[in-house]
Amino acid sequence: MHQKKSEVQIGIESTGISSDFIFNQPTHHTHKRPLLTQSLSKSPTLYQLTHTPSSSSPSNSTQSQSPSKTDYFHNRIQLLLNRIHLLANRIHFHLPSFRGLRFHVTIVILSFFLFYLIIVFFPDSFLLLLEFVSAASAAGGLFFSLQLALPRLPSSIRRFRPPVFWAVGRKKQKQGSSYGGSSGFREQVYSNGDVYQGEIRKGKCWGSGVYYYSMSGRYEGDWVDGKYEGFGVETWARGSRYKGQFKMGLRHGFGVYRFYTGDVYAGEWSNGQSHGYGVHTCDDGSKYVGEFRWGVKHGLGHYHFRNGDTYSGEYFADKIHGFGVYRFANGHLYEGTWHEGRRQGLGMYTFRNWETQSGHWQNGVLDVPSTQNATYPVSPVGVNHSRVLNAVQEARRAAEKAYDVAKVDERVNRAVAAANRAANAARLAALKAVQKQMHPNVNTQSIRVPIV
Repeated sequence: MHQKKSEVQIGIESTGISSDFIFNQPTHHTHKRPLLTQSLSKSPTLYQLTHTPSSSSPSNSTQSQSPSKTDYFHNRIQLLLNRIHLLANRIHFHLPSFRGLRFHVTIVILSFFLFYLIIVFFPDSFLLLLEFVSAASAAGGLFFSLQLALPRLPSSIRRFRPPVFWAVGRKKQKQGSSYGGSSGFREQVYSNGDVYQGEIRKGKCWGSGVYYYSMSGRYEGDWVDGKYEGFGVETWARGSRYKGQFKMGLRHGFGVYRFYTGDVYAGEWSNGQSHGYGVHTCDDGSKYVGEFRWGVKHGLGHYHFRNGDTYSGEYFADKIHGFGVYRFANGHLYEGTWHEGRRQGLGMYTFRNWETQSGHWQNGVLDVPSTQNATYPVSPVGVNHSRVLNAVQEARRAAEKAYDVAKVDERVNRAVAAANRAANAARLAALKAVQKQMHPNVNTQSIRVPIV
């Protein structure tokens, strides 16, 4: 950004102007405009024409009294050139904003002079040259008008000029210094109470370091461009902790999240939420293994409840929904369709004494029995038993697929190990930053940190 210069600095550093500077007033020059009479008197052509020598030879006087046509034409050309030079000087001194157009104006005037000579010596081509001169005059007028309006046009249309940024009273600090530099090991305290200790690059957290939040917790691990990137360990004040991969400041990849309530999730993450395959273990002993979508159970999976019941099959939006098999701890079994956690649709319930109830279920209760059910009498509105058996087969296939979900334990363990290594490197960088701040002249390469 531009800073206003003081009166003392004006004129000292004038190497350029900013590209977004707008000319509102003409620039004042410190030099004085020369007198017009001086330029006129010192012009060699006019001096020769207006002041004839007092003593001249008879031959010269005779030639001057009867000049030839070539000499007359030569004098007219010299007079015209002198007037052009005077006109350029007037434009240059009276209108300083036209200084950048001096070259273009000179080219245009010389072009007109060339056309004038062609018309004089070749009168047959007068009409053709007149049309050409008219077109060139229109183009020149348009160009001249654009040059006049150019300082008032937006910066995107104006001709590019390299920007100059003024700085008063401050020197550029040396790269890699621990105090005020843009890279190196450094401890930085923020206005909200947060503290960062570690590597700094381009004025941002970049590399390995530890960030202490004033009220919530800390992060130890890798940084890129001021954000979590790579592997690290994130700890909150209430006791929750995450170890694993990060991307753009969010949990992304593989990792383990331990809640302060005792729950644990180990698996895949995407944009800060559990997404993919994972294992969710609750503090009461229940456990889910299967697919997640944006933080909830969704897809195929199997759940072990704390009372001994198990379910394997399809989930939708964190609820049992679709085809699945539910085994009760007392030996009972239900195979069929589900809707938002309840038996609903076609299915078969088998007791531990191998008696069955099959048909259409509604809100967990058998609504319409099948036609081959021995417990209930045959009903004219009963459900065909073959349709129930098809639903049972679909539920069994979904249960088998739920137990065949991808195993992510090995990849999660590798991610946790990498996160621990990144956390140790971040602690080492934090110690170097503190040591560098306390003792700037001490070599920080000799500092070692115990592996936790």
